[in-house]
Amino acid sequence: MNNKPFTYSKRFPQIAEIGTAFASNKIKAIPLSFGFPAPESFPLPTISEAAVTALATQGPESLQYTGGTGPAKVVEWVTARSKLRSIEIDKSEIIITTGSMQAIDLAVRTLTDPGDQVWIEAPSFFGAIRIFKLAEVELSSFPIDEDGVRVDLIEEALLHARENQLPLPKMLYIMPNYHNPGGINLSLERRKKLAELAHEYNFFILEDDAYVELTFTNEFLPAIYSFAPERVIYLSTFSKIIAPGVRVGWAIACQEVITKMRMLKVDGQTSVFVQEIIHQILDNLNFEDHLADINSLYASRKNAMVDAINDFFADDVSFAVPEGGFFLWLTFPLGTDTSTLLEKSLEAGVNYIPGRHFYLHEEGYNQLRLCFTFCDEVTIREAISKLATTYYQLQHQPEELKEVL
Repeated sequence: MNNKPFTYSKRFPQIAEIGTAFASNKIKAIPLSFGFPAPESFPLPTISEAAVTALATQGPESLQYTGGTGPAKVVEWVTARSKLRSIEIDKSEIIITTGSMQAIDLAVRTLTDPGDQVWIEAPSFFGAIRIFKLAEVELSSFPIDEDGVRVDLIEEALLHARENQLPLPKMLYIMPNYHNPGGINLSLERRKKLAELAHEYNFFILEDDAYVELTFTNEFLPAIYSFAPERVIYLSTFSKIIAPGVRVGWAIACQEVITKMRMLKVDGQTSVFVQEIIHQILDNLNFEDHLADINSLYASRKNAMVDAINDFFADDVSFAVPEGGFFLWLTFPLGTDTSTLLEKSLEAGVNYIPGRHFYLHEEGYNQLRLCFTFCDEVTIREAISKLATTYYQLQHQPEELKEVL
């Protein structure tokens, strides 16, 4: 027998560190970690009826391979809904994907080769960082503030690259609304400026708008796509507004880009049966009322978390109060290590994601992300109380003991 170890892909060391964040989710603790919607938000009776109707009306056809994109109703809904974001498109400029994560993967494989430059925000969604690392692109990051990514720094970097004949980015990945993890929105001025820069420096913007419908103010800024449709790939998903288990999202771009993305879609098609279920849901669900119920629920839970943080942490943490989305992004005093804090927090029964997982480099050690959508208000307050108690216990321990813990 040959017991020689097998040599696996060199990709694994690049993503292993990000993957370790998921391991703690298996520990029994109050889950403020991953971005799970509230189970109460799933329209279960409507989904059940939709599945029965899909089979009854479409029969075997809904379970068969197809050469198309699935039910036209889904594409029509996306087309109509996109107009609310100032996005005017036709069906040839949409691709239905198996979740928005597949859309990110298709975009990076369509527009880049290994070694190409991709620029992202700092912090940024670690799922996207994982995809970019697997694509073997060169990543650079730019900080965010209360108005979104620092576009002035991006412009400086572009000018520096041009003047010094350095590689320019092929893609800039942005979450403009209810940023994950930051919770902030990109200002209108910066949206317009990014569109100008994309034209001037010939790169694409990957606009990830997964949380746009989850608003507590019912106010929307135009999508970056609306200012530069030839230079933006716009992404969104049904995961946050129906249920993540449906695994259906979409990408919008010019017809040339969408055609090339279809060619790289290795799963052939996104489940036609699930798309048919979504078609039936959209036909039978009062979507605006459904969305209003979700946003009311999430606003209440966000308020409960904000109140608890203010009550239990006093002035020791800073954060932006989000106007939508799933997350609060906490910054602790320098010297705090939220990875060390997590070890003790799990013992106390509270889980979260340490900030370092949202950065490329040695950053974010004094930050963490909390999800406010999954747990009810009472549980959220209990979790924040436990987290604060754990934090202050660590703060009052001698430095020598902290190093051992």
